[in-house]
Amino acid sequence: MSAIPSSSPALVEVTREAYGVPGVVRLTLNRPDAFNALSEALIDALQGELGALAQSDARVVVIAAAGRAFCAGHDLREMRAAPSQEYYAKLFERCSKMMLAIQKMPQPVIARVQGVATAAGCQLVAMCDLAVAADSARFAVSGINLGLFCSTPAVPLSRNVSRKAAFEMLMTGEFIDAEKALREGLVNRVVPADELDAAVTALAASICAKPREAVAAGKGLFYRQLEMGIDAAYQLAGQTMACNMMTDPALDGVQAFIDKRGAK
Repeated sequence: MSAIPSSSPALVEVTREAYGVPGVVRLTLNRPDAFNALSEALIDALQGELGALAQSDARVVVIAAAGRAFCAGHDLREMRAAPSQEYYAKLFERCSKMMLAIQKMPQPVIARVQGVATAAGCQLVAMCDLAVAADSARFAVSGINLGLFCSTPAVPLSRNVSRKAAFEMLMTGEFIDAEKALREGLVNRVVPADELDAAVTALAASICAKPREAVAAGKGLFYRQLEMGIDAAYQLAGQTMACNMMTDPALDGVQAFIDKRGAK
């Protein structure tokens, strides 16, 4: 695997065939000295890479981070330097657009969480389709401790964990450890830190082994139906499955299953 060369350190390092798996692209947040806080430049860089990958032949995207922290949320120094409601509204709009790009792209996105994820960093984990965490990782939406309710992180957090668990995190700002994050549904897997890459590799490779068309259609359907009533959700699911059924991978897969069963 090789990172795209650059004359200066990139805010987001791009590694293709990450972990030695064709089709897997890793985006590494690269502000380790600032705990990978989401500056305006980092938000824009991540938005740009996600947009480009959405149109590419990538099969799985992994969001990782350099240094000890996964992401400490927004860059508070940068935010405090321009205190106006108009500025803040535009900043949170830009960040929300970047977060939504994760959900809207056809490829599954895995968060590789090696350290602390707070506020918008926890939001980033929650927005990813899947998350694998080291057992030393910790999570919090701690804005309330500064007098700032984590409103935008509340959106994906409340859609991933139970309402009461999300509300407690938002109201107390307290950290939860990786095992509790697993129990609450914020992450999918928790492993020892030295096994983190192996666990991410196994999950990514498993998805890459599935038909591209089915994965993309399934991801799109999954999120759209969640926001619908059950009747509309079933209608959309039926239409999606009918279209999926007419793809070559599905037709070939079903026929192979029939042939195998018939041989028995």
